[in-house]
Amino acid sequence: MIAILTSGATLGVHVPGVLLARRLRESGVDAGIHVLESLLPAAKLATMAELKWAFHRDYRFALAARKLGRDTATDLDEAVVLALHRRWRDGGVRHLVAFSGHWLPVLHGYRDFLGEPVAVDLCRGDAAPMQSFVRTGAPPYQGAREVNLADLALETLPWTIPVTRTPPVPWPERGRRILVHGGGWGLGTYRQRAAELAEHGFPLDVVAYEPDDVDSQAVRHFMIDPSWHPWHDGGFPPFGEVRAGVSPAFSRGDAYPDVFDLARDAVAIVAKPGAGTLLDSLWAATPLVTLEPWSDSEGSNARLWERLGYGIGFDRWRETGFSTEVLADLHRNLRGAWGTVPDYPAALADSRVIA
Repeated sequence: MIAILTSGATLGVHVPGVLLARRLRESGVDAGIHVLESLLPAAKLATMAELKWAFHRDYRFALAARKLGRDTATDLDEAVVLALHRRWRDGGVRHLVAFSGHWLPVLHGYRDFLGEPVAVDLCRGDAAPMQSFVRTGAPPYQGAREVNLADLALETLPWTIPVTRTPPVPWPERGRRILVHGGGWGLGTYRQRAAELAEHGFPLDVVAYEPDDVDSQAVRHFMIDPSWHPWHDGGFPPFGEVRAGVSPAFSRGDAYPDVFDLARDAVAIVAKPGAGTLLDSLWAATPLVTLEPWSDSEGSNARLWERLGYGIGFDRWRETGFSTEVLADLHRNLRGAWGTVPDYPAALADSRVIA
């Protein structure tokens, strides 16, 4: 039994973990998902939900709050953590994969609870150290293996988690649609950039964050169910198309997030360069046009994607006159890399040693 440890702090931390669990189960490996925030008191969860709305409506506030940061692990309910340790022991969990450094105290506690070593992989989706691993108050986990899905220092993708193993949509079949979003929390300048692209005649798929964001009949809008949070069920976000004045119907597949289908048909993803968006770009072979990053790690992601020839900054793309030929070149680079990056879930399923 492998326990996959995610966090609802960002979908870029949560969704890769859920993808890993899905790919492992497809290989016959028993894998369970645990979301860090499910160990928090209800009052803390309510505060987090309120912050998400505040961050969406005021990006400057989101940037300021990001710089302050805090270790979520200090708020965990000790009784709930102990119950989790018991479930892991009784379920035979001896291998854990953590996508957030805030899990480190829980990992230390589980080793002490068992009185014996357990295998731990620390999985980093970003191209540089993530805040949760850097700012945690817990000591490093001795013997843990670092599994990096992107690495700016080495300018490479050491490992990946397949979103799907279905080949990308051929470029001539894609038309000119562009997918625009602000990540799982609807952050940043994506709405302004969507308006600019609409003025240049691009058909758009825009992921709105709340019903009031749906302000145009000329643009297709989609939305994650605003009432859903990762700690509710540990799955992919419920997703659906929304129209002004019409109650949305949300649904979700089990294999991968529904937004990926939009990414597969697009000629570009215009978004902040979060870890989940990198996976979408790679596995859809869809170029990433990067917007202003929320964090230092997102800035590293943007630089890596540009150096690998998989993405371009929005301002640089504007200077080309929003050239689709530039996007076609980036797509060819991504298509050439498709399926060549080492497959992390396959390695886990085959019990190979990950160096």
